[in-house]
Amino acid sequence: MEPQTMKKFSFLGQKRDCLFAGVFSGCGAGGDHGGEKLSLQDIAELIRTKACQRVVVMVGAGISTPSGIPDFRSPGSGLYSNLEQYDLPYPEAIFELDYFFHNPKPFFTLAKELYPGNYRPNLAHYFLRLLHDKGLLLRLYTQNIDGLERAAGIPATKLVEAHGTFASATCTVCWQSFPGEEFQVDVMADRVPRCPICTGIIKPDVVFFGEQLPQRFFLHVADFPMADLLIIIGTSLEVEPFASLSQASRRSVPRVLINRELVGPFAWQPRHNDVAQLGDVISGVEMLVKALGWTKEIEDLVQRETNKDAL
Repeated sequence: MEPQTMKKFSFLGQKRDCLFAGVFSGCGAGGDHGGEKLSLQDIAELIRTKACQRVVVMVGAGISTPSGIPDFRSPGSGLYSNLEQYDLPYPEAIFELDYFFHNPKPFFTLAKELYPGNYRPNLAHYFLRLLHDKGLLLRLYTQNIDGLERAAGIPATKLVEAHGTFASATCTVCWQSFPGEEFQVDVMADRVPRCPICTGIIKPDVVFFGEQLPQRFFLHVADFPMADLLIIIGTSLEVEPFASLSQASRRSVPRVLINRELVGPFAWQPRHNDVAQLGDVISGVEMLVKALGWTKEIEDLVQRETNKDAL
């Protein structure tokens, strides 16, 4: 299989040009015949009745914004101001290997801000945790590198971190692997982490432009044909090849978009069994949670996790 790499534009939301039944039969049966439009309540009923038991979820930056994750491209943000000192040619240069080897400091300034532990999961992350706890989550595909899915308690076996992770790192010279904790001290102290073996720069296993995606990304070849429900939350569906996964499920499988606006195939090639809940992401997730009858469960889960953090 030809290696797949992350394509511009863009990472973390920069624009690019687009290149590209009622509850009558359960999930995954039949074709796209243009029957009755589904609603969020219908989706909840399919989940409650276990007509859908193999849920694949795709998430982007919009799921983490309510946790306070800053946008490094937004003037006025503290992170943007911190990066101004480096006189970047353009913000996305941070994620280009040539620029990284020329000047790694901007990336590690960003890494210090985004490093796991600086921010906490929000209700949307804990909704995904509930899907897992109930045995419904087949796989979670995330574009995010903030680690909030792991922090919410979703096991690594259920995660595909399509754009990489801070949980591990690799020397750019000798290719020695390191757990994330080993270079965290340097990152937090504003030092560029160096390999103890060869003194090469240690780079977190975050995918830069042009780099191959993690091998786990190719789990989609098996996951999406098996899925009987696809939920997409908080993404512009503009970064390839991640964006194309939104069309990888069987046409008979309902797709749910919880997002500020219509994106990707929901905008230009909708299916009759698509459901779009537009507006604030947290409000949209709350509506689905309420329709499922899980409000008390998620409140209890959030409280338990908050109490753990306080210890």
